[in-house]
Amino acid sequence: MMSASVEPKSLLSDPTIKAALAAIERNEPETLNEQARITEIPAPPFAETVRGLELKRLFEKLGLKDVRIDKVGNVIGVRPGALAKPSVVVAAHLDTVFPEGTDVRVKRDGKMLRGPGIGDDGRGLAAMLSVIRALDEGGVKTTGTITFVADVGEEGLGDLRGVKALFNDTLKGNIDSFISIEPGSPGRIINAGVGSYRYRVTFKGPGGHSYGAFGMANPIHALGRAIAKIGDIKVPAAPKTTFNVGRINGGTSVNSIAFESWFEVDMRSETMVALDAVKEQFNAAVADAVKVENARWNNRGAVTVDIDLVGLRPAGLTPEDSAIVKTAGASVVAIGGIPSYGAGSTDSNVPMQLGIPAVTLGGGGVASGAHSLTEAFDSTDSHLGPQAVLLTVVALVR
Repeated sequence: MMSASVEPKSLLSDPTIKAALAAIERNEPETLNEQARITEIPAPPFAETVRGLELKRLFEKLGLKDVRIDKVGNVIGVRPGALAKPSVVVAAHLDTVFPEGTDVRVKRDGKMLRGPGIGDDGRGLAAMLSVIRALDEGGVKTTGTITFVADVGEEGLGDLRGVKALFNDTLKGNIDSFISIEPGSPGRIINAGVGSYRYRVTFKGPGGHSYGAFGMANPIHALGRAIAKIGDIKVPAAPKTTFNVGRINGGTSVNSIAFESWFEVDMRSETMVALDAVKEQFNAAVADAVKVENARWNNRGAVTVDIDLVGLRPAGLTPEDSAIVKTAGASVVAIGGIPSYGAGSTDSNVPMQLGIPAVTLGGGGVASGAHSLTEAFDSTDSHLGPQAVLLTVVALVR
């Protein structure tokens, strides 16, 4: 039985909710303009400040209270209810995967918007702003409090630092449930968090001339042996478990034995048990590669290795029979959609691992080419995303 305050379908008879949903649809052209404008503000990894300041300005313009930026760069604004509890956080992330200097201009062709970051998470930020605006225009009152957050560090080596700070410091102990908005159809409900370990593995040795010092253990050869062994790791199909060596580097010239080389590896799974199992095989592969390389050259100029953790995303799950997932699914049905449940690596991983109810919802439209220079967004019926989010949020705090 639904333990949320209100069944989402029943909200449709509330004049203020009807007005808010109508506002979302009416304002969608402006929401799309805002999505494009925000996307064109560069937000490379660890450099989200300029975009963050713009979200702060917009939060203030939309009338949120206690608008502020916390010590890691999260932008926070509050829509108070009659009571402080229940407290729901709605978030979308500021950062993109694209490095400084990337051309992030958005091109429009009818319903299509194209540009790096237009979906991930330009759409999430725009959908969140659409919800804030609609709640105000509809005059929606809530018992509980809604806190809106434009957070940093969701992508790559950002390592979820924004939401980790929210739950461990900025809003610690004050979040009853959490909703993240990412690109995706209005029916998309991510209720399982794909966890990951990310490591930089650095091999070192004395190095030398490729001819004069031949016979010396070689950090690059050790790296090659390690990657080959990682490529042979066996993983289960269920729960889906993966590994990938994404970057390698090292050496100074073609005629030098390198004194250093490194690679970065990403391992993922829907459960921490499976993730720890693949990590164990990874550690064994690296250790064996060093052992074999040194034995090959009788430990002359022996190679050493350092394994540094550069990213940890905890796996987690919000069960389908939990109130927040049921509410999200019922909200999708209420707007005429079909809910689809699944797993992903998002800001919701952190609260899921902490046992705090959390889901990641689609911002509407159809996003494609995420993390590529050809990223695109089809805005057909895109207003349905913010509508489903609004119904979910209000049902949780009404």
